[in-house]
Amino acid sequence: MPRKLRIGVLFGGQSSEHEVSLASARSVMSAMDPAKYEVVPVGITKRGMWLTSGDPMQTLRSGVDPDVPLLGSVLTPDPSGDGRAEIVDFSPESEGMSAKAGKPLDVIFPVLHGPYGEDGTIQGLLELSGIPYVGAGVLGSAVGMDKDAMKRIFISRGLPVVPYVCVLRSSWERDPVRTQRDVEERLDYPMFAKPANMGSSVGISKIHGPDEFAPALTEAARFDRRLIIEQGMDARECECAVLGNDSPEASVVGEIVPGNEFYDYRAKYVDDNSDLIIPADLPASISGEVRRLSVEAFQAIDAAGMARVDFFVARDFSTVWLNEINTIPGFTRISMYPKLWEASGVPYPELVDRLIQLAIERHDDRVRNKAALEEMGSDLSV
Repeated sequence: MPRKLRIGVLFGGQSSEHEVSLASARSVMSAMDPAKYEVVPVGITKRGMWLTSGDPMQTLRSGVDPDVPLLGSVLTPDPSGDGRAEIVDFSPESEGMSAKAGKPLDVIFPVLHGPYGEDGTIQGLLELSGIPYVGAGVLGSAVGMDKDAMKRIFISRGLPVVPYVCVLRSSWERDPVRTQRDVEERLDYPMFAKPANMGSSVGISKIHGPDEFAPALTEAARFDRRLIIEQGMDARECECAVLGNDSPEASVVGEIVPGNEFYDYRAKYVDDNSDLIIPADLPASISGEVRRLSVEAFQAIDAAGMARVDFFVARDFSTVWLNEINTIPGFTRISMYPKLWEASGVPYPELVDRLIQLAIERHDDRVRNKAALEEMGSDLSV
């Protein structure tokens, strides 16, 4: 009988999407077949402490952030082993670095939305640790999180994006009048203001006219130093899920009909008044275009494993615009990403299985890379 894989599931984190992460992680862990996997929950508090002892999920759900450093854990950044990283737990009985390491992990499944989880930072640590992990690497994660960098790459690939302007928080605070004038010369009302690096519609405001410009940018500036202002579009909001590594596949297309004026944080997680239509009622040619662009967007940023790609579709079907790509999308059983795959014939537990296998596949490909000097047998010395 094959040995069970030990899967470390990371959840919580320091972003404003902490609670969303907890909900996603509960669903992911419940879907893992206990006959195939030994699940190791790893909670990360809002202050960045890692927890493995006791019940990390319950600790984080309680809202009490532990204040005892010796209860924390760390992932050992040592790639010299066999690709099975260890998490060192600091128990109250230990002193300093004398804590005992747990059993090695085979794969890590980060279910961390937003900054410090979806932006390449945790992926960099996992790379240093030399362990397979689910989802995009450092580059794909960082670009997928940064809306300005993402859009620049899409534009360079000839992919259609909504007109936008990126401004620095410092520029806005130093000269708000000039900033507003410059934006108004390039875009028309209504507009949307948002932080360049954030998810779940946190910090996003719709700007109906000049009087709403300053409050909207001030709100976005609470969350990032770079601010995106996009042209508002009278369009339908559609989404497509992508699964794979170098040969990704696209799901059926879904549509979101927001219960609020736009699909903001409350519409997503609080008010429960939006409709998710799967599959979207679109002409076959438009659905095909959305699916094609989804794969192209995925490949453009060098994503891996999974991503959800969001679109605006003109109501007369004349144009499809790429909005953004999310490399760690919401993952509850009622989230759009797994629901799109379920409608495409991939049930939730199978989706989790495939993501774990894709992580191992990506890691096996990565470890084939060798340093150039080593390959050439260089005897250069410093």
